[in-house]
Amino acid sequence: MTSTYRKTRAGAPRGFFECEGRGLQWLGQAQPQGGPRVVQVYDWGKDYLDIERVDSASPTPGAAYSFGAQLAHLHDAGASSFGAGPEGYEGTCYFGPLQDPVPMDTGDWQDPISYLAEGRLKPMVQMGIDRGTLNRSDMSMIEDLIEALPDIMGAAANDKPARIHGDLWSGNVMWTADQDSTQAVLIDPAAHGGHREEDLAMLHLFGMPYLTQIEDGYQSVHPLASGYRQRYTLWQLYPIAGHCVFFGGGYVSELRSMCRDLLS
Repeated sequence: MTSTYRKTRAGAPRGFFECEGRGLQWLGQAQPQGGPRVVQVYDWGKDYLDIERVDSASPTPGAAYSFGAQLAHLHDAGASSFGAGPEGYEGTCYFGPLQDPVPMDTGDWQDPISYLAEGRLKPMVQMGIDRGTLNRSDMSMIEDLIEALPDIMGAAANDKPARIHGDLWSGNVMWTADQDSTQAVLIDPAAHGGHREEDLAMLHLFGMPYLTQIEDGYQSVHPLASGYRQRYTLWQLYPIAGHCVFFGGGYVSELRSMCRDLLS
């Protein structure tokens, strides 16, 4: 019998749990086409989200390869535009930890360069300035990087909007097992229309078991544009800028170092 896990936060921002619930459902729509398993959503309210409880297990190389292939199928399910929110949701989207999520811009950008520049990097760095963890020099560096985006992004700028998890660090990929196999299960998304390299870059950001197998599985379904490993730093700028907003500290110097590396 499946049990329920209730995720709660008193005084959650308006639409926070609905956005997450609809995001999970939207990602789950890709499962019949080969997408990964996503936790089932049972109910949500202003201060809670009820989802399927999943028993955790250790990943295996084979399960990681399968997950990579499934992730490619999820991305190929597509979105109406870069920046599109989950299907059926009209409110504010969010990015960040449960106790301190920040608004994540939605929109209908038609190319990944405009989306990354106007929908992700500038707003997050501005939030860092507003909170006092970043400064105007950081925005100037981001603006210099934005000017260089056509060269940095290269062939990846031709990608169509993908259906992405949006916060795919290792803690948001659970592994579960039955008698026959082990499989990945996605939780806690910031789901939206984005670039498929974003999710892969997030998997690399804080460490993930069997990354090589995940990448190989992904490539077996929908190969990435050449030079994708060199672009992971580019797609990691947004979450690291978010960590500057949430935590400050060493993330600030990390963001600056990443920008300098990309501009060099």
